Amino acid sequence: MRRWITLAVGVVLVLVGAVWVLQGIGVVTGSFMTGQKLWFLIGLAAFLVGVVLVAANLTRRKPTS
Repeated sequence: MRRWITLAVGVVLVLVGAVWVLQGIGVVTGSFMTGQKLWFLIGLAAFLVGVVLVAANLTRRKPTS
């Protein structure tokens, strides 16, 4: 169960981080975050943490029972 939760959190962080990065660089408009360097950096951090969580989850072996 913990693996699924970690994977879900990782995927959500990747998706949200990507949106925040795009807003931070001005690709996605219509928000107070548009064109703000701070949201680019926050989004980049969230994206990278999500990638690490997903990668760690996918490379972890199943425990033998």
